[in-house]
Amino acid sequence: MFTKLKFGALAAVLAVGAVSTGPVKADAISDFYKGKTVTLVFGYGVGGTYGKYSLTLAEFLSKHIPGNPKIVAQSMPGAGGLKATNWAYNIMAKDGTGLFMPPDSLVISQLLRPKKVRYDAAKFTWLGTVIQSNSVIALRTDAGINNVSDLKSKQVIMASTGKGSQTFLIPQLVNGVFGSKFKIVMGYKGSRGSQHAMELGEAQGVSLTWLAWKTGKPHWFAKGFAKPVIQNGFKKEPDLPNVPMLIDLVENEDHKKIVNFMATLSPIGRGLAVPPGVPAARVAALRIAFQKTLSDPTFLAAAKKRRLRVNGASGEEVGKIVASSMNVPANVIKQAQKMIMGK
Repeated sequence: MFTKLKFGALAAVLAVGAVSTGPVKADAISDFYKGKTVTLVFGYGVGGTYGKYSLTLAEFLSKHIPGNPKIVAQSMPGAGGLKATNWAYNIMAKDGTGLFMPPDSLVISQLLRPKKVRYDAAKFTWLGTVIQSNSVIALRTDAGINNVSDLKSKQVIMASTGKGSQTFLIPQLVNGVFGSKFKIVMGYKGSRGSQHAMELGEAQGVSLTWLAWKTGKPHWFAKGFAKPVIQNGFKKEPDLPNVPMLIDLVENEDHKKIVNFMATLSPIGRGLAVPPGVPAARVAALRIAFQKTLSDPTFLAAAKKRRLRVNGASGEEVGKIVASSMNVPANVIKQAQKMIMGK
């Protein structure tokens, strides 16, 4: 079920002189974590950004956790991240030795596909996110799309990993609110598989985060092989000032509400959370460790070398975004279900 990954794990002994984490001294946290192994699970293949961020966090997070536990990153791909999410919520250790990198579709999958999920997104406790990134549909330049209006008259084949992934969700959303003619072909393995299909000409486009595009295929855009045509999120990517936001292409007010709901993909992915039930003192220690890691010069240098951007948010901030996203009006959810899932 798991794919184990190799990386440089840190396992130093914590020096005397603990830092306070609220009312509980770090000595108790250190005693708990010393000699233990922490498992960091992510729901995609090892070659995409989820894998790259998980490996990098696993390499550097340990030294900031009292007791310096060994951290092992494990891949559990399947169903656009749903397999790993269901597992993390129901089976993962709830003592602070299990970490999870939720998919960006965490909330959307629960609200649009309730029969497929075995979790409550609101009950995960977030440590924070490393990066927030817009969904971006990119097409081969030879697809014959010169401007976004061409999407309404010309069919474009899109590669997708499955219905739980934004490779399906975003093209289907654009079809519904904008009238594009994306034909979505599912079954590709991870973002790399989808991009490979695009490279081979089996597909003409893919929807991924701009982060995934910049990390995996920056040369496609530099050399003119591909171009971004639409982005979705709460504000434009700084790199893409001339690529239209989906919300600006939509006139129907009900459709705008659906687009805003789907924009929650942007701030949620590439972070860490723990399942419900982890003791509060350990959550506090893990949150502190996560924030220290994001400002650690060695982590930042490694991230830069691996072309991974870092512009994170705290666990409290992400938790508020998730809670707000869960309160979308029922009529908006019903319309989105019909438009995107066909029911």
